[in-house]
Amino acid sequence: MNEYLNGWLSYDRLAEKHGIPSSTPIKQWVRMWKVFGNNGLRKKQSKQVYSVQFKVDVLHFMKRTGASYQETAIQFEVNEPSIIARWNREFLAEGVKGLEERAKGRPSMSKKPKQNSDKPEKALSREEQLERENELLRLEVAYLKKLKAFQENPDAFLEKHKPRWRSNSTKKDSD
Repeated sequence: MNEYLNGWLSYDRLAEKHGIPSSTPIKQWVRMWKVFGNNGLRKKQSKQVYSVQFKVDVLHFMKRTGASYQETAIQFEVNEPSIIARWNREFLAEGVKGLEERAKGRPSMSKKPKQNSDKPEKALSREEQLERENELLRLEVAYLKKLKAFQENPDAFLEKHKPRWRSNSTKKDSD
């Protein structure tokens, strides 16, 4: 900050010296320092909560005057112009509802167990019940046959059921 204020280096030279790809953040820091002093450069320890009405007022001011995010942040004493940019995106996407404060993070664990009665189970006809039972029995028989084959000769069973990997490459050995 002092390097710029004392006139030693320009925005671009400062950015280059400190490895910052653009001089824009330095310009913003200088402007915030000029308006708010050292408090304008400090990161806030706790999250500032703004009311929906305040957010709407800020966005209305910005639209009415054509002010930039930076100018609007200075006018309303908001440390980060990016916060106003986020409010604007949310307002354009969801309207005033997008500006409402939302709970962050994972919801707390409920002390009540979940009830799995979302959909009542459809009563099956007698014929459908028998068809379902037949299918389950067919699956059980097929499983038992494969188990018996494996127990009798594990190597042959594994060789027969081994996944076949095929290469799409037509490259031949160059030897």
